[in-house]
Amino acid sequence: MLRSRSLLYLQRRYSSTSHSGWEAVIGIEVHAQINCKTKLFSGSPTSFNAPVNTNVSVIDAAYPGVQPKLNKEAVDLGIKTALALQADIQPTISFDRKHYFYPDLPQGYQITQHREPLARGGHIDLLALDGLEKDIRVGIHQLQLEQDTGKSNHDMEPGSTCLDLNRAGSGLMEIVTKPDMRSALEAGILVKKLQAMLRSIGSSKANMEEGSMRCDVNVSVHKPNEPFGARCELKNLNSVRFLTLAVDAEIRRQVQLIEAGQQVEPETRGYDVVAGKTFKLRGKESTPDYRYMPEPDLPPLRIDKTHVQYLATTIPELPDQCRVRIMDQYKLALADANVLLNEPGCLDYFEKLCVGRTPKSVVNWTLHELFGQLSSQNISFSSNPVSAEQLGSLIDLVQKGTITGPTGKSVLKWIVQEKSTQSPDTIVQAKGWARIGDIDTLRQMCQDLIAKHPDKADTIKQGNPKMFKWFIGQAMKSTKGMADPIVLNKALSLELGVDTDGKV
Repeated sequence: MLRSRSLLYLQRRYSSTSHSGWEAVIGIEVHAQINCKTKLFSGSPTSFNAPVNTNVSVIDAAYPGVQPKLNKEAVDLGIKTALALQADIQPTISFDRKHYFYPDLPQGYQITQHREPLARGGHIDLLALDGLEKDIRVGIHQLQLEQDTGKSNHDMEPGSTCLDLNRAGSGLMEIVTKPDMRSALEAGILVKKLQAMLRSIGSSKANMEEGSMRCDVNVSVHKPNEPFGARCELKNLNSVRFLTLAVDAEIRRQVQLIEAGQQVEPETRGYDVVAGKTFKLRGKESTPDYRYMPEPDLPPLRIDKTHVQYLATTIPELPDQCRVRIMDQYKLALADANVLLNEPGCLDYFEKLCVGRTPKSVVNWTLHELFGQLSSQNISFSSNPVSAEQLGSLIDLVQKGTITGPTGKSVLKWIVQEKSTQSPDTIVQAKGWARIGDIDTLRQMCQDLIAKHPDKADTIKQGNPKMFKWFIGQAMKSTKGMADPIVLNKALSLELGVDTDGKV
């Protein structure tokens, strides 16, 4: 969960996948919910998990006579995303009505952009660093703004469909790639990279499990140097892992059909996780089916170049640039850098901890100890109860020798389990976990142990150092691991008249 295992899984599973001389052709339509507090054409809130049908205005519910009003913040976030993709912002944009009839689409049409989208062109680079054999550039066809539908629930009441219109009218960015990908692995990496980019910009939470990012994948197969085959669209994929599994299953299905002398029919398909197969949902619609027409209630919008230039100055460091920087600045391994980038908020947390501390110790305590504790409690990093100040203070206590490393782990475990806001120093004092570093105290303890076990002490004095470690272990046991091991070794060696390795 916390170590980007989905991407590691994909790299291992698909790195050597082949399909007997066939080549897959893959393009993706990504629908990312815009990270605004209100919807695209109304003032209704967009909060996730609100009570059913509470975030619905008369505009969202398509009452007669109501008119939409464009959300400026949504346009700005769309522009910032387009700039990050190095796309061309169009000087004039307009909206269209896309007609289709689903119960969760109150208007009977969707307001989208067909003729004049927000941006065209751009690209996402998939790098060898991402786990591929070579760098690949995936082109972007266009980025458009549109409104989301509501949500249909088919399993709450037998024979009925229940509608929740909370999501209806929320702003979406539809990012359409060119068919430049050739494997499930490439498709999975593209989605992961786009997620990271959207989150770094702040334009979308891009959470597939919550539905704030949804992907429709177009898949076809052909022999190299021959025309592209008929494509099928895969829908309702709610994780990167399932997306790649579905793509691979669809490639296999199409290859098997063609090799059996059958034709691939253009279809919209779903993915059965249990069976590991795709299945038909419906026939594939074409552009004429949607009967596009200009949206009469929204005039064309001219995009001011000066405003675009200003927005460009607000774009933060993008993930690929950031990865190169942190690997160099903090001497990080590629896997550790990827974890920091793939967990939202983790890099900021890590860089705060690195101020005045050695990156090596911060990496160990963050990516190993903290992530290990969170995983054991099934807590995501976004719900991490350990503040950067708490973990930084804990690292300092260990580095100064106030507590031992094992004690530090116990303190961290306590904070995670209890969700404590106390400082590590307060916890250490309250529990009596401070390291025992006073040599006189430890010499007295060693004297008592030697007095209880004179025969074992004699074997050391006679030139057999093996029992020295036994005495150290007993002393550590009696202090519950609180004894400073260096001072304890010195104390025991002084009492036995040997060196710190137990040799006469």
